[in-house]
Amino acid sequence: MLDLTTLASQDVEQFIPHRQPMVLISHLLEFETDSLRTQTQISPTSAYFDDALAGVPNYVGIEYMAQSVAALAGIEAHLRGDAVKVGFLLGTRKLKMHIPCFKDGQTYQTTVKRLYQEASGLAVFDCTIMHNQQIVAEANINVFQPQDTQAYIAETTQQQ
Repeated sequence: MLDLTTLASQDVEQFIPHRQPMVLISHLLEFETDSLRTQTQISPTSAYFDDALAGVPNYVGIEYMAQSVAALAGIEAHLRGDAVKVGFLLGTRKLKMHIPCFKDGQTYQTTVKRLYQEASGLAVFDCTIMHNQQIVAEANINVFQPQDTQAYIAETTQQQ
């Protein structure tokens, strides 16, 4: 069973359907019903690190948001005794990037809050990325997590 009091010590990989080197969030910080706060530490070994920027380009922030949503879904699945499932990032609205990149040596916190969820698996999340108590990126992202990913992929492939 998941011990929520030690969430920050949990391995992020057990809650998301990604494996290294594509695990972009570093730690799980705070879980509440319909929301999660995560942390990302930037270093030269971070995925998508750009030496010319001395950091990670701001557009990767969308993936920090998406992986935080995936981690929330993974935590919820663990609490129900279910397996972690694959989900799909469908799009974003109200995207604002207030910085050009996530800088080397800095730590960022991503908060995702579920605004809406359908039984079909379609959901909308309000997402913010903070640095030193300041919003550096924000968006609403639309995601879809089918009940049976393999059947959904097979059905989608047949329709093409």
